[in-house]
Amino acid sequence: MVHNTNMTSNKTVQTNFETLAVSTKDNIITLQLNRGKANPINRQMISDLHTFFEQAAQDEDVNGVIMTGKEKFFSSGLDLKQLYAMNEEEVEEFWVAFMKMTKVIASFPKPFIAAITGHSPAGGCVLALCADYRVMAEGEKYLIGLNEIPVGIVVPKVIFDLYAFWIGNKTAYQYLLEGKLINPNKAKEIGLVDEVVSADKVLAHAEEKMEDYANFDGKTWSISKSNLRGGMLEEMNMDNLDEILAPMLKQWWSPRTRSILKMIVASLTK
Repeated sequence: MVHNTNMTSNKTVQTNFETLAVSTKDNIITLQLNRGKANPINRQMISDLHTFFEQAAQDEDVNGVIMTGKEKFFSSGLDLKQLYAMNEEEVEEFWVAFMKMTKVIASFPKPFIAAITGHSPAGGCVLALCADYRVMAEGEKYLIGLNEIPVGIVVPKVIFDLYAFWIGNKTAYQYLLEGKLINPNKAKEIGLVDEVVSADKVLAHAEEKMEDYANFDGKTWSISKSNLRGGMLEEMNMDNLDEILAPMLKQWWSPRTRSILKMIVASLTK
């Protein structure tokens, strides 16, 4: 499952992740989400992603990361079957971990490109939003966006800020409230993705873009990225995470949200 080449003896990036496959070429890591057919994000994947990006940020031998998925799926989003079965303490721990992971990935100081191989709704979209550049597989059937509100999940403001960073406040506001999922061409039109190419060329185009980034001075690029994302990252302050998550956690246990989630889980189980 895991292949690793060209890493020096000073490497600090772990390669034996349960939900990720790591391969390295010329100091660029290709990180494949590797959990089943649709890559639903469970607690283990959150932990694996958090650890990987923390380590990759510190490893001088890593110059950039390309995240990719499976055929037809980048990630289907959060593993609602796992989440629905959790008790209150477990649900809170899950969301705290997810938010902290999002901050770590959004703060990654090196080039990060998302090679979106298919569907990328909800949590899958959040992962893609953390990238500096997004290449998505073409196809009217593929969908990307944040559809939490129709499911009954309150979207924390920090996620709105991440969304709005790329597509603007007005569009993010309207799309979030409608839970809008859009096809790749529409996503490119509004700036949610940067390229739309055939599925078999997604990774190659991501690699080409990474080569462009590699031509820049790494330190200059990293400092500039931090400066440009400064306001967004400040809004992702995790010191008041309890306050940020309180409305969402309260709504999570409302009868209507539980009913919607129950129906979704039943359909997923079938």
